[in-house]
Amino acid sequence: MSIDAHQHYWHPARGDYGWMPENDDILSRPYSPADLESGLYATGIEQSVLVQAAPSIAETHYMLGIADATAHVAKVVGWIDFEDASQIDHLRQLATHPKFAGVRPMIQDIADDNWMLRDDVQWAYQAIIDLEITFDCLGFPRHLNNFHTLLTRYPAMRSVIDHCMKPQFRDHSETNYQQWASGMTRLAKDTNAYCKLSGLVTEADTDWSLEALKPYTDHLLDVFGADRIMWGSDWPVVRLRCEYENWFKLAHELTAELTSSERERVFSGTASDFYRIKTKK
Repeated sequence: MSIDAHQHYWHPARGDYGWMPENDDILSRPYSPADLESGLYATGIEQSVLVQAAPSIAETHYMLGIADATAHVAKVVGWIDFEDASQIDHLRQLATHPKFAGVRPMIQDIADDNWMLRDDVQWAYQAIIDLEITFDCLGFPRHLNNFHTLLTRYPAMRSVIDHCMKPQFRDHSETNYQQWASGMTRLAKDTNAYCKLSGLVTEADTDWSLEALKPYTDHLLDVFGADRIMWGSDWPVVRLRCEYENWFKLAHELTAELTSSERERVFSGTASDFYRIKTKK
């Protein structure tokens, strides 16, 4: 059995997807569980983690409603306003839902790169620890040092790096690669963070071949190990480059050198442990 550790459902008419282009043929349309059925069937994925795409509590409740009605959605990663400490009451309530996993602030979209270290948002990290929920790290390579500071400050926080911290393929240079690689190495060695093998084909733009991605995935597997790597589709965003099953197949090719038990970790076990998913028998 395989688990998709990162996918989305959305409906643009809800009006809270500020990042979404208005007339994009792929992104600017509704996506529901029925739209993913063929991809799940083709890959044998039986469970998934549904991740927020809008900075609103309303969207979190929308996703939990989908999860309640959808067998394959095992967990939901939602959102709260870290700048409003009174929202701890919302977080406590959300944490009682059996399919609620944790939260993801949309740090990549926040203008202030130091936002995550501001005094007024620190309450949220302690609440995440106290409630035993998860924290998804969404950022770019420029955020690596701040995430290192944050995650070493809160070693008890169950954290996962989304989309491999989005290495900048489109502005590829040896300097950029080394900065990304060294930053990910520090996170792997100095923190307890996990990492999602997701989002790479989108960041790679038109060249999402095995040859282009393999140096990056090899580095991640070397420093994090299969026990801390989990595969995610980032569907439907991945459709900007390829379909669900194409990325699933490529991810298996990128991890072909792993043992069968290591691949089981990447495509099921790691996500199951991190998100506390009860796997189907």
